[in-house]
Amino acid sequence: MPLILLIESSTETCSVGLSENGRLLDAREAEGPYEHTARITLLIDELTRGAGRTLKAVDAVAVSIGPGSFTALRVGLSTAKGICYALGKPLIAVDTLAALAGAAVRAYDRDTAVYCPMIDARRMEVYTAFYNASLETLEEAHALIVEGDSFDRFLATGREVVLFGNGAEKCRQVLTAPGVRYLDQVCTAEMLARPANDQFAAGDFADLAYTEPFYLKPPNITTPKSRL
Repeated sequence: MPLILLIESSTETCSVGLSENGRLLDAREAEGPYEHTARITLLIDELTRGAGRTLKAVDAVAVSIGPGSFTALRVGLSTAKGICYALGKPLIAVDTLAALAGAAVRAYDRDTAVYCPMIDARRMEVYTAFYNASLETLEEAHALIVEGDSFDRFLATGREVVLFGNGAEKCRQVLTAPGVRYLDQVCTAEMLARPANDQFAAGDFADLAYTEPFYLKPPNITTPKSRL
């Protein structure tokens, strides 16, 4: 029964948790665009103290790998790597969209539905992927500019389209068809518990030296202007 530290930092919510055998034991969260760097190690300390555990006791560290906020993903992964390097623990990299979809399927299981996790990108753009109720990928992760006809190909066949994640809210005014359903399901450490446990059992560990966040698009890095 592996004890796994969970770190979710794909969005503005910084969420950490402890799971045992795929079941969440406890979690801590902080919300805000600048909370990840300032709070993540404090949240982990609060979490382990509250659960009566130590980081040395965990069997692995699982982190959401993206897509999502560039800065937040870097903070989450670097924290996870630091713990793994220091304590000799394996790293588990969990696909953020797949984990979010899994949580939605468990909350709202409809055999023929299309599940669309959405991570806010900018304006009317989201990071998304499409899954069926068996969590088989219908469309791989991609950036999508949401328009009124974005899901017509599914709705035309009578399939329900289920939207969730922090990017779904801005779709409500655009996607209003009867077959579109919105779920109050966002990214948290809890959604990592089951996939992290499955990956641990399968020995699916990430390379500490070479694993990078899954940005989906290149980060927008600015360089200082040269002085004349």
